[in-house]
Amino acid sequence: MHQHYDLIVIGGGHAGCEAALASARMGARTLMVTLRRDRIGHMPCNPAVGGLAKGHLVKELDALGGEIGRATDRTGIQFRMLNRAKGPAVWSPRAQVDKRLYSVLMRQTVESTPNLEVAECEVDSIVNIGGRLVGVRLASGDIVNAAACVLTTGTFLRGLMHTGETQSSGGREGEPAASTLSRNLASLGLRMGRLKTGTPPRVVRDTVDFSRLDPQPGDDPPLPFSHRTQRIDQPQVLCHLTYTGEKTHDVIRANLHRSPLYGGVIEGVGPRYCPSIEDKVVRFADKTRHQVFVEPEGIDHPELYMNGISTSLPVDVQIEIVASLPGFENARMARPGYAVEYDFFPPDQIQRTMESKYIENLYFAGQVNGTSGYEEAAAQGFVAGVNAVLKQRGEEAFVPGRDEAYIGVMIDDLTTKEIDEPYRMFTSRAEFRLVLRQDNADERLMETGCRLGLVDAAALDRVRQRTDRTHASIAELQSTPFPFAEGNRSFASLGLEPVRQGASMRDVLRRPGVRLVHLRECAALSIDAALDDAIECAVKYEGYVERQERDARALRASEAHAIPRDLSFDSVTGLSTEARQKLALKRPETIGQASRIAGVRASDLSLIAVHIERHRRAHV
Repeated sequence: MHQHYDLIVIGGGHAGCEAALASARMGARTLMVTLRRDRIGHMPCNPAVGGLAKGHLVKELDALGGEIGRATDRTGIQFRMLNRAKGPAVWSPRAQVDKRLYSVLMRQTVESTPNLEVAECEVDSIVNIGGRLVGVRLASGDIVNAAACVLTTGTFLRGLMHTGETQSSGGREGEPAASTLSRNLASLGLRMGRLKTGTPPRVVRDTVDFSRLDPQPGDDPPLPFSHRTQRIDQPQVLCHLTYTGEKTHDVIRANLHRSPLYGGVIEGVGPRYCPSIEDKVVRFADKTRHQVFVEPEGIDHPELYMNGISTSLPVDVQIEIVASLPGFENARMARPGYAVEYDFFPPDQIQRTMESKYIENLYFAGQVNGTSGYEEAAAQGFVAGVNAVLKQRGEEAFVPGRDEAYIGVMIDDLTTKEIDEPYRMFTSRAEFRLVLRQDNADERLMETGCRLGLVDAAALDRVRQRTDRTHASIAELQSTPFPFAEGNRSFASLGLEPVRQGASMRDVLRRPGVRLVHLRECAALSIDAALDDAIECAVKYEGYVERQERDARALRASEAHAIPRDLSFDSVTGLSTEARQKLALKRPETIGQASRIAGVRASDLSLIAVHIERHRRAHV
């Protein structure tokens, strides 16, 4: 271990891996400090990557040069494109992965990356001089100096695990908590809160009667996440679906008094969108059943992940719950589920670069910011690592806007909204989701990845060529008339409405239900079928996309109107009391960001803009 680093990353989870890899690949001397080297890239909850909106984050990270997408492609055991029945804007890729292989692969990637060292130890405190981080103090008492630090401690800060009446200190099963670092940060004036998350019981695979479960196959062929993956070669597996029933719910209701969640033992707030099974039974009392997705933890892993029955009930109750599920009457529980409480730091205390507003050169990423999910953590870690390096170089920060990436939506939400429960990404959070599709992440972001030095120029050139071919194909459709006689005969056989007047192939493709594959039945087209989804999205949603792009231009104009960091909102005459309090707390960086803070009115924004302009003129 050296005495000085450009960046120290505390934690080896998904946020820590992306932060450390991005930093090192940009040429910065980087140190990852983790409690256990063998848990780098570990998946303590469901070994799955992607899903609704989360898949967008992974695709965006890959376009920028992140690692999570490529690692998923190499260890994924089932790939599915979710939401295919809906519009392309909300299609989301998801993959079940082999958790052992993923962790091994990520550790190998980290340990083999130049400029990146790993130290197995605990950080006791940060070294802070005059509001500026200059290093970290280890539990051994040693001090390691650094120009910057990214904190990615996940659920480990004063982590407390609950299973029924049993409590134990720990960040996750089998690993100790980090007990002193959060107290050190709180002593420096940072506000701290308490959240909780949970896991379900695991079941021994060979004890389940799969004939009573509904099979859930993946896509064939599986579609990769990464632009660097040509195809998925490893074997693919089935997932399954079962349901809770009244017997399950009776067991839970009879034992609610033994739940730490309902007994008042757990103080932290859990995720509303991923509640425990006891919470589901109480909150949705009218429902007679709930889905349970039965997902393997690996190709040869003996355990199944019971996605849908996260719980902190006692072990004996969990055994009864599992036995009440169809197909699990004789199943053996391998490990009980548990809830974990942990400290977090409300993210209105960070800038959009992920740097603390109060301690210079200290960055926060992942669950320590009040988020939930591997993908959200990975994206924050990447942004934090990149910006820590860019700041040292004196270069412009990487701050994607809400109109540019789901990553930008998430970071803007974290820094402007009230985070009183674990934050999870959804497509509904993105007002420009027709523009921010998972299929065009490369077109939107790869140029930035190349500029950062994290994506090679050849990959960017391939994306540009694909974009050119897409535009050329759309032009071909515009110049090709629809063949009435032959085309309408084909449409009749397909059950499609006939075309009654002169139209181009592009005009016809705009119709609901018409696909490019249908047009190929009508006339010879030289369009590459691999481009079909991109072409259909561009043509069918052209008007909507143009409208969103107009809105995005207006948003960019408001984001360009910066608010000075030293502005005292008390000096702005006429602000409402609520707005004054919220603005002082959140310290928005732009007028646009201020507009998204609850309690700030349009009239308040006008007053701020006028005040800034008067101040500017007075000092010209």
